[in-house]
Amino acid sequence: MEKFAADILSNAKSWPFEEARKIAARFKKGAPKKGYVLFETGYGPSGLPHIGTFMEVFRTTLVRRAFEQISDIPTRLFAVSDDMDGLRKIPDNVPNADMLKDHLGKALTNIPDPFGTHASYGAHMNAKLCGFLDRYGFEYEFISSTEYYKKGMYNEKLLEALKQFDKIMALMIPTLGEERQATYSPFMPISPKTGRVLQVPMKRYDVAKGTITVDDEDGTEITVPVTDGHCKLQWKPDFGMRWAALDVDFEMYGKDHQPSAPLYNSICKVLGGATPEQYVYEMFLDAEGKKISKSKGNGISIEEWLRYGTEESMAYYMFLSPRKAKRLHFDVIPKAVEEYFTFLDKYHTQTPAEQIENPVWYIHNGNPPKVKLPVTFNLLLNLASACNPDDVSVLWGFISAYAPGASIESMPELAKLVQCAKAYYEDFVKPTKQFRAPSEKERAAMLDMMAKLRALPKNAESEAIQSAVFSAGKDHGFENLREWFQALYEVLFGQSQGPRMGSFIALYGIDETLKLMEVSLSRSVAA
Repeated sequence: MEKFAADILSNAKSWPFEEARKIAARFKKGAPKKGYVLFETGYGPSGLPHIGTFMEVFRTTLVRRAFEQISDIPTRLFAVSDDMDGLRKIPDNVPNADMLKDHLGKALTNIPDPFGTHASYGAHMNAKLCGFLDRYGFEYEFISSTEYYKKGMYNEKLLEALKQFDKIMALMIPTLGEERQATYSPFMPISPKTGRVLQVPMKRYDVAKGTITVDDEDGTEITVPVTDGHCKLQWKPDFGMRWAALDVDFEMYGKDHQPSAPLYNSICKVLGGATPEQYVYEMFLDAEGKKISKSKGNGISIEEWLRYGTEESMAYYMFLSPRKAKRLHFDVIPKAVEEYFTFLDKYHTQTPAEQIENPVWYIHNGNPPKVKLPVTFNLLLNLASACNPDDVSVLWGFISAYAPGASIESMPELAKLVQCAKAYYEDFVKPTKQFRAPSEKERAAMLDMMAKLRALPKNAESEAIQSAVFSAGKDHGFENLREWFQALYEVLFGQSQGPRMGSFIALYGIDETLKLMEVSLSRSVAA
């Protein structure tokens, strides 16, 4: 990735560069002792990874890429899975729920895989995450919390946490309710008998031996080491401990973590660590304005987005305004696809100062491809709406007539969009179509429009067609042309919104448009 000039980088206004400059300010004197800047992102694998999980790794990667533009210090990105957490609730969107009931409370990596494909529940969820990150080409190192606990990677900080037990309790207790205060311990031992992660009161602890003593589920007193995976920390102390143990330099998290951030920072400092630079992003909301959840499955899955849009359009949507709450529902996909390709088209004619602000630079790691599409995604959606295709070959018939030489082989990006447009039309547009008959005024204008279209050459340009459509509306008293076009959309397509008619008719063909209008005008006149 070629670096931009220093003056362009220093003036870059995009949020990844703003964060990158904060990180660079920490290391004005050179690289940290570990020799690299560590970016971290965390993942709770209690449910299937959703698009928000991908978003966190992607956005962190954007900051990393920006930092690499302004600094020569090596970087690493850890994607940490908290797979040693106990399963507290069975998600709505996983199979074999009855089997999972017997394993509630156990660490996710100690629970059988309900899908039957991996060694454990946690392993399955981790594989789902890594599979997509790999598919998208992220550069990251996957870290299993279970593995790090069991292999002793956290031992030093766990022993320090035991030594600083009173200080950690002093931080945590004021944040808890009265009942929770009486039973709280930052250490959660793993039951030697049941394998469950125990949230039980501490009876005593021994700093010299590195052990804690608690009562197991059956009331038997047990003494276990805090090291080597015999215990894990509650999630808030775990957050701060991980920062200290790994020496994390940057982490972003959702707004729901913001109230706990002072605790993460304080615990990290108590354990001898330096707190990282942090970035708080707003949450994604579902169609009803509620926070998306892995357990509820009320957001859009990665697979669902890719049925209706491209990977790049998903990344584009993630890039936009992280500190603004945004709906993550199916209706945002077409706009994201359209805007992504608009920015991609602009990129190769822009100056370097403009390119560094263009989202596609970040999406493609500084090397956006040159892609020239003969039609837009919105036009494809409206083409599907007009011809109601049973197969994508129907759409390709119109496309190849409009743009000779266009084919699945020569334009793979367009081929993907054709598939997406057909799927989106079938699932979201077709079921909601509500055609209406035209009024007398609209019928007269449409008949005039048909006459004007017949007068045009068959290969007329879109501007000439658009002019004819405009003229028909004006000639029949549509002072507000928006009303004229809305009438066309509702009568011809059964929708309240639609395409730029000149571009659509050029693609669909004048003869086919005339046939469509004849069918539409055959409906009875509206009362």
